[in-house]
Order: sequence, then structure tokens, then C-alpha cells
Amino acid sequence: MHTRFVAAYAGLPANLQSALEPILSDDDFPAMLRSEQVSLIKSQTGLDDTALAFALLPLAAACSVAPISKFYVGAVARGVSGNLYFGANMEFRGASMQQTVHAEQSAVTHAWMRGEKRLESITVNYTPCGHCRQFMNELNSGTELEIHLPDRAVASLGEYLPYSFGPRDLAIETLLMDDVDHGYQLANAAPLVQQALTACNQSHAPYSQSHSGIALESFSGQVFTGRYAENAAFNPSLPPLQAALIVLNLSGEDCTRIKQAVLVESHDPLVSQHDATRATLAALGCLQLQHVEI
Repeated sequence: MHTRFVAAYAGLPANLQSALEPILSDDDFPAMLRSEQVSLIKSQTGLDDTALAFALLPLAAACSVAPISKFYVGAVARGVSGNLYFGANMEFRGASMQQTVHAEQSAVTHAWMRGEKRLESITVNYTPCGHCRQFMNELNSGTELEIHLPDRAVASLGEYLPYSFGPRDLAIETLLMDDVDHGYQLANAAPLVQQALTACNQSHAPYSQSHSGIALESFSGQVFTGRYAENAAFNPSLPPLQAALIVLNLSGEDCTRIKQAVLVESHDPLVSQHDATRATLAALGCLQLQHVEI
């Protein structure tokens, strides 16, 4: 079991501990539960979907990286597949405050990067801020997305975000988590470049058309990719680096142990990720960034 889960696991009910032990003891536990695992845990504990998501919040919050605020937030996203995806807030010492990741953004992006097609609900241990409500409004589940909070009745995103502004107001038809392929190609690309290119082709940038993707290689040899997730309100947009760092962190890797990175973005973009990516990676101790324009 990864050391970050030990304390949270110890505080879980005994029957949930028993159900989770063989899953958490896997060194490669990806901070998500597949639908068949969810069904088995529910049958072993008697918990329903909502209660199980709440019970898992301490484990999700244990993935938080918060050296600045010391405020640890966990989130659990439930996909239409039945999978559950952990999310946690992330802060990066020495980087711009704008580079931080909120727990809801983390869970949503984690699900997206794992191939989930649509979300049914988000469970979180603190009320979503306005930034996160706007970020979630970009999803193809829209304002119907259920928000679950402790000691509060379930409500839709629409109830948390009345008089909302989002992609549908701008006649955007392809929404976050919809399947896309922008069709960019590179001849004879190195493997890490090709993985960043694939991420770029799946990025969501319907407003600027500034598609971008990144691939990070950690010192353990693992590769993590991230895609740009643009937002109708612009500011809640999530850079590709943050998307990759979300999956890297939730996979149990250390964000300060990145060996090299490749950023691929469209040529002469209206919105470039290069400078912010380079600065944030430098704050994390990685100076090996290859920038490829297509």
C-alpha cells in the first residue's frame, strides 16, 4: 500500500478496509476503481454508490499535494461506465498560483485521461468554488451533473451554478469528454513526441483552436500524458501540463521527479502553453522540455 493511504485507510470501517485491502495493496493502484471492483465492494459492505463515494473521500484527499495552503481536498468522480476516479488538489511550490489544480478539476481530468465518456456525479468533501463550478460546466454532462457534499442534499451543477454561461451559449457542439481527433501528424516522431501528439489530437480547445498536449517521462521510466482543456470562461481552462501532473500524482509518482517533457502545440497558437509549462516544470526541478509546433 502506498504510504500516503496508510492513515486514511486505518480510519475506514472494518468491512470497507477488508474490501479495499487487496486493491490498495497493489503497488500499481491507479487511484481509481473499475466498475466490477465497485460492484464487489458494494456487495461486501452494503454501501450504495453515494455512500461508497463519501467513504472513499479520505483516500482521495490523501493524494492531495498542498505545500502552500495545507488544505487537503479530495473528490470522487463517478462515470457512466461505473468507474470511480479519485481527484485531489495540487499546489506547486515556486510556481505561479494560477498553476494550481482544484480537486474537482483533478477528478474530472483523471476520468477524461482514463477514457471516461461522461460523468454522472462528483462527490467532494468541501463545497466547489466558483472556479470549479465553471470548469465542470464545460462537460458533456452539463448542468445535470450531480454534486454530492457531506451533510447536504444532492443537487445538480445547475443548482450550484444558476444563470450559467457555458459552451452551449457559444454554440459549441463538441464538449469536454466528447471523442475528438484533430488529425495532426508528425513524420518519424520519437516515441515521447508521438505520445504528446496523440494527447494534442485529443485536446479540447474549441474557442482558440490552440490544441496542445504533453508527455512527461518520470525517473521511474513511466510516461504520463496530458491534454489542454479549454473553458468558455477562459480562466478555468486547465493546461496540458496540469492534466499530466494529475495522472502522475494519482499514480503514486512524485511531481519533482520528472526526467523530461515534450510539449506539442499547434503552430503560432492564439494561446501558447510553452512559457507557463517551462516555468512550472522548472519549479518542479525539470529543465528538459522539448517544444514541438505542428
